[in-house]
Amino acid sequence: MNRFNALIVSLGLLAGSVTVAQANTFTWSRSTDLSSWDVHAQNVGVNNTLHAAVYDTLIEYNSKTFTLEASLATEWKRISPTHLRLTLREGVTFSDGTPFTADDAKFSLERAKAKTSNFAVYAQGIDRVEKVDPQTLDIFSDLPNPVLLNQLTELRMLSKAWAEKNNSVDPKDIKSKDEPFSHRNALGTGPFMLKSWAPDQRLVLVANPNWWGKGKFPTNVTEIVYTPIRADATRTAALLSGAVDFVIDPSLQDLARVRQTAGLKVLEGAENRTIFLGLDQFRTELPGSNIKGQNPLKDVRVRKALYQAIDITTIQRVVLRGLAQPTGAIIARQVNGWTPKADARWPYDPAAAQRLLAEAGYPQGFEVDFACSAGRYINDEQLCQAITVQWAKVGVKAKLRSLPFATYFPMIQRNEASIYLLGWGVPTFDALYSLQSLIRSPGAGGDGNFNLGRYSNPQQDGLIERIKKETDPKTRNQLIEKALLQDHQEISHIPLYNQVIPWAAKTRVEVPHRADNRIDWRLLKVN
Repeated sequence: MNRFNALIVSLGLLAGSVTVAQANTFTWSRSTDLSSWDVHAQNVGVNNTLHAAVYDTLIEYNSKTFTLEASLATEWKRISPTHLRLTLREGVTFSDGTPFTADDAKFSLERAKAKTSNFAVYAQGIDRVEKVDPQTLDIFSDLPNPVLLNQLTELRMLSKAWAEKNNSVDPKDIKSKDEPFSHRNALGTGPFMLKSWAPDQRLVLVANPNWWGKGKFPTNVTEIVYTPIRADATRTAALLSGAVDFVIDPSLQDLARVRQTAGLKVLEGAENRTIFLGLDQFRTELPGSNIKGQNPLKDVRVRKALYQAIDITTIQRVVLRGLAQPTGAIIARQVNGWTPKADARWPYDPAAAQRLLAEAGYPQGFEVDFACSAGRYINDEQLCQAITVQWAKVGVKAKLRSLPFATYFPMIQRNEASIYLLGWGVPTFDALYSLQSLIRSPGAGGDGNFNLGRYSNPQQDGLIERIKKETDPKTRNQLIEKALLQDHQEISHIPLYNQVIPWAAKTRVEVPHRADNRIDWRLLKVN
């Protein structure tokens, strides 16, 4: 309790300490902190959620319908299949008062394509960007790009002058310890400004007095205080005590208590995020394995055995308390291209798993490294522990290691895990994003940027290249289904489930629950 009391003191919310000036302060928590304020450094949910409070995109999603709507661009039209023209909103300034122009938009889109950017997948297909005049921007694609507008919802706008002045023209390399100015500082056109950030302790945002959306959107929040709290029990205690207004990742075992507590509520909905296991299919020998001179994970029979040894129904019921949709595909149901046919799972069958291992030459099983995030996804450590136990029953001895978010993601991006857990949301709501990032052989322009097992299949690569440029919706979705069905046979990854996300909040908080598990800061209200 001493540690918890210290937390409450640090939040400045002990009884009697709330003042009139804090009336529109929004305090919230989740298990992990963001890794960088550089908007192109690392493409992960916690970063993207917080970046959206400070940095705008040219086009945004409507939080209820997820249709495209104007943000910093008010109009867009296709001049030709490979030429998109955007009209920028007039009168927009960054929070320091300097104007936002086509120069900044051009710079930001080109920066997203940089070698150190983790967002090149969203910029793929952008061949060049040209400024027509201060309020008009042309984007030229090398090939017709059917999802370019969706991709633009993830590319946030920076100030060119600010980046040049502060030696932040190139994005921070998340794999290194380098810290450009853009890592700890921010300047955007969004509803809030960064006031302070003590990593893993406390982050404070304040309302941007120059925000163009003032009066256009209903938010009445003047200050945001974010405190990452790794321990589930402590996070829940902070909400129950009133120390925070909102928890984006409440522990499942505490949801009943939250629902029964006066002044609190649970918001719930299916997320467009699929949880799966990635497998190293590149190395000739797995580090730390007792199998020498070969990599068992390269054999599809071994991958299928690992898949069929997982009792996903029990995991759904016991570990995830029903808040999961078991899946056989790497995309969720809200994503364009999903079909029931592609979603069918290989059945849970330990006997079949043992036969497959024996056929592959591993009748006694084998030892393998298994890396898991700690606190990034709902009950992720418990999930990995359950899988480890189930694999042991068929002879696979997984050496489980759990790491916190800040070290886990750079580690798996350096290809340092034999088997790893990953959750993949789809910001574009189109299957290409997953196929290109997870299954396509690693290459230029974001191809295979999260294919961390380095799976490679020329036939799949060819299909994905066709999907990238096919503009007929029916033909394109047929190609997507073909790629998903082929992946079902190849098992490039082991799909587990789509997350169902609960949010816990005080009843005075108004915010729409979103399928991408992000807060729409424009619509957030504290009554």
